[in-house]
Amino acid sequence: MQISKRVIESATVLALALAMVITAVTSNGVYAVSDTQTAENTQLEENGLAGFAVAMNEYEVESADYLDSLISVEKEASNMVAASAEDVSAEGQAEGETDVDVEAADATETTLSAEEQEWQGKLMADVKDFLYVRAKADADSDIVGKLYKGDRALIKKQGSEWTKIASGSVNGYVKNEYCVFGQEAYAYAKKHCDTVAKVTIDGLRVRKSPAEDAGVVKTVVTGDKFKVNKKANKTDGWVAIKVDSDTCYVSADYVTLSLDTGKAVTLEEEAAAQKAEEEKKAAAAQTASGSSSSSNGQTTTTSTTQNTSLAASADEETLLAALVQCEAGGQGVQCMTAVGAVVVNRVRSGSYPSSIYNVIYQRGQFGPASSGRLESRLASGVSSSARQAARAALSGSDPTGGAKSFKLASSGHAGVVIGPIVFY
Repeated sequence: MQISKRVIESATVLALALAMVITAVTSNGVYAVSDTQTAENTQLEENGLAGFAVAMNEYEVESADYLDSLISVEKEASNMVAASAEDVSAEGQAEGETDVDVEAADATETTLSAEEQEWQGKLMADVKDFLYVRAKADADSDIVGKLYKGDRALIKKQGSEWTKIASGSVNGYVKNEYCVFGQEAYAYAKKHCDTVAKVTIDGLRVRKSPAEDAGVVKTVVTGDKFKVNKKANKTDGWVAIKVDSDTCYVSADYVTLSLDTGKAVTLEEEAAAQKAEEEKKAAAAQTASGSSSSSNGQTTTTSTTQNTSLAASADEETLLAALVQCEAGGQGVQCMTAVGAVVVNRVRSGSYPSSIYNVIYQRGQFGPASSGRLESRLASGVSSSARQAARAALSGSDPTGGAKSFKLASSGHAGVVIGPIVFY
C-alpha cells in the first residue's frame, strides 16, 4: 500500500510539471508578462522538455531507491518470521512436544479391535461394592438402581460431573468420580472380571493338556460356558479353562471368549432376587432335614448332591448314555442321571473296577451289558436326554446320595426312590 501511494504522488507531480511546460510554451501572445517572465518562459521553452526528462530521471532514481528499501525491509521481516518459527519449533522439541498428526490419530483409532471399539461408549463403576444410580444428576435425587462392581453400562450422555447411563432395565445418572470410561473401563474389566469361554460346537473334547493327543476329560456341547484360567501358561491354539478345580484345555477354534460383566439392577429386581434366594435356602434346609419316609425305609427325594467331575472320554460318555437309556429310558432325566451316578460312584469307590467301561461290563452287574441290549442301543444311537443325563452324572451330579446299586422300587428295598427305581 505504501508503494502505490508513492507512485500516485509522483504521477501527480509529473502531471503538474507537464502542465506548466505546456502553459509556458503556449502562453506567447495570450498573456501580458514582464521581460523577466518572458525570458524565463523562453528558457523553459528551449529547455522545458530536457528539464522534464531530468526531473523524471531523478524521480525514477528516488523511486527505485525507495522500492529497494521496501524490498529490503520485507526480506528482513520474512527472515525474522522464519527465524521465530525455527525458535518455536526448537523450543517445542526441547519440551517434548510434537505436532499432532490427525491422519495418524485416525489410523490409530481404526486399529482398535471390535471389542475395544465397543467399549468406547461404555463405563464401569470403580467401587468396592456398588454405586447408586439416581433419577436425576443430583446426589439428593431418588435412587433407581445399583451398579455393582463388575457391572457395565452404556453411556447415553456424559457431563462434567454426572453421566446418564443405561444398564439392564436401569436408566439414570451416576457420579463421574466413581466411574471409569472407554478404554480405561475395558482395562478395568479385564483386571477385575472373569473371562468366559463359550463352546460353539457339539462334542468338543476337553483335554488334560494343550495337545490333540492329550487325554480327554469330558466332552461338551454348544452353549456350555467355562471360566478361563488367566494364570495358566498360554499355548497358541488352546484355551485354558477351569473344570471344577482342575485346569483343562479346549481348542481355541471352537470357543468364543468374552468378559463376564454384569448389568445394573433396579431396587425391585434386587428385592425379588433376595427373596428367591431365601426361598431356595429354606427349601434346601427342609430337604436336608429329611424327606418323606415309608415304613420300609424307602425315601423319596429330589435333592441332588454335587460332587467333583469324573474324567471320561467321548466313547465312555456315549457308553454311559446308552446304559442309562437302557435302564431308565422314559423315566425322566433325573432318574437316568441317578443310574449314571451309580456307575460314577462305583468307579470312585475303590471296591469296583476303576473305569466306566469295566464297571459297566463287570460280570453279573448290569443286565443290558450281558443281554446285548446295550450293544444294540449303541448301534442305533442314544437319545439327547440320555446323553444329557450321562453328562450330568460325569459332572458330579448325584440325586442318589452316593448309591452304588439300584433295583425296582416295588422290591421294597430301602433306599432313595426316584421314579420306579430305588437306589441304595
